[in-house]
Amino acid sequence: MKKNRFKKVMSTTDILVVAFGAMIGWGWVVSSGSWIQGAGTIGTVIGFIIGGLMIYFVGMTYAELTPAMPKVGGEHVFSHKAFGPTGSFICTWALILSYVGVVCFEAVSLPMIISFIFPSFSQGYMYTIAGYDVYATHVAVASAVTIGVIVLNILGIKAASIFQTILTIVIAAVGIILVVASAINGSPENLEGQIIVGEGFGAVKNILSVAVVAPFFLFGFDVIPQVAEEINIPLKKIAKVLLLSIICAVVFYGLVVFAVGYALNSNEIDQAMNDGSGLVTASAMAKVFNSSVMAKVLIIGGLCGVVTSWNSFLIGGSRAIFSMAESKMIPGRFAKLHKKHKTPTNALLLIGALSLAAPFFGRTMLVWIADAASFGCCLAYLMVSMSFVVLRKKMPDLNRPFKVKHYKFVGITASILSGFMVAMYLIPGSGATLTTEEFIIVGGWTLIGLIFFIMCKIKYKTEFGRIES
Repeated sequence: MKKNRFKKVMSTTDILVVAFGAMIGWGWVVSSGSWIQGAGTIGTVIGFIIGGLMIYFVGMTYAELTPAMPKVGGEHVFSHKAFGPTGSFICTWALILSYVGVVCFEAVSLPMIISFIFPSFSQGYMYTIAGYDVYATHVAVASAVTIGVIVLNILGIKAASIFQTILTIVIAAVGIILVVASAINGSPENLEGQIIVGEGFGAVKNILSVAVVAPFFLFGFDVIPQVAEEINIPLKKIAKVLLLSIICAVVFYGLVVFAVGYALNSNEIDQAMNDGSGLVTASAMAKVFNSSVMAKVLIIGGLCGVVTSWNSFLIGGSRAIFSMAESKMIPGRFAKLHKKHKTPTNALLLIGALSLAAPFFGRTMLVWIADAASFGCCLAYLMVSMSFVVLRKKMPDLNRPFKVKHYKFVGITASILSGFMVAMYLIPGSGATLTTEEFIIVGGWTLIGLIFFIMCKIKYKTEFGRIES
C-alpha cells in the first residue's frame, strides 16, 4: 500500500470516542426495561458482563492484529493475509453490510426520537409501509442530518472526531446524572422481586438470554482498525484503547440498568413499558428528579447516541468500501480520496445516498436491515478470529507491538463465541433467528457481492484482490 495517503490526525481520545460512541447508540434508552423484565436488574448486569466477555475475546484478536497491520480497512487486510482474496472479500463484504445497515437504521431512528421529545413533530403524512407511517418532517430532518454528517466526514476525520467527542461527552454526562440521581433518590426496596427473575435453571436461562443479545449492543470497536492509518499514537496503545472501549461500554450499560432498577420498582417498570413509548430509562430519570423535563433530557442523550453510532459506522463503512475498491474487488471509483482532506469521498457519498433513501422505506424495513447488519458483523468477527489463529502459524515472525498471551485459547474461544453468534441468527427458535425478510436481505447482499466478485475478477484478472505492502 502507498504510504501517507491518509492524514494521521486521530488522538487517543478520538479513537476511544469513535469506538465507544458506536457501541452506545440508542439501546440503553429503549431496551433497559425489557432486559430487566426478562432477567432482573442484577441478572441483566450479569448478562451484560457475560456478553461483554464474549466480545472482549474477539476484541483481543483485534487488539493484536490492528497494530501489527495498521492499514486502512483493518479486517480486509487481516482476512486477506490469512485466507487470500476470497476470504477477504467475504469478510469485508459482510462488514460493509453491517456498517451500511446501522447507518441507514440510525437515519430512520433520529426523527422517531425527536417525535418522543416533540409529539407534534410528525407532520405531512406521506404513506404507510409495513405498518409504519412515513412523514415528510421525518424525511426532511433525516435528510438534512445525513447531508451534514457526510459533509463533516468529507472535511476530514479530525472534524468528525471532534463532533463525536462533543456528543459522547453529552451521552456520558446524561448517563452519570441518571446513575448519581438514582443512587441518591432511588431505593434498595425497588429491587425486590426484580434482582434476578426466575429460580434455579430458569434464572440462569433468563440471564443467558441477556448475555446472548448483549454482544449485539456492543458492536462498534471494530471501527478502530478501519481508521488505523489515520491514528497518530504508538501502535501498542491502539490495542489498549480498543480493549478499553469495550470495557467502558459494558460498564456504561451495567450502570444504567442498575440505576433504572434502583429507581423504579417492578410495577413502575411494567407501567412504563406499557405507556406507549416503552422508554423505561427516561421514566427512571423523570422519577429520580420528579420532573418530566429530565426525561426529555435523557432522551436527548439517547439522540446523541444515535448520531455517534451513525457517525462511527459511516467512518468505518467508508474505509471498508475504500479498501475493497483499492484491492480491485469492487469498482475502483470508490477508492478516490479527496485531494485536500484525504477522505474517501465516493465511498462516503455512496453510503450517504443509501442513508438518504432509508427514511422513505419506513422503520419496519429498517429493523430488518439492522438485524441483517448484525449478522454481517458477527460473520466478520468470526473471520477475524480465525485469521488471528491462522496468522500466528502462517506469519510467526510478524512484528506484533501488542501480543496476546495464550493465543490458542483466546483465538479458539473467540472463534467459537463469534461462530455461536452467527449460528444464533441461523438456527430456528434461537430467539435471534433472522426473519424471512432478513434472510432475503442477506441473500440479496450476497448476490450483489457475488456479481461484483465475478465482474471484477474478470476485469482486473491478476490485480483482483491485490494488497500492496
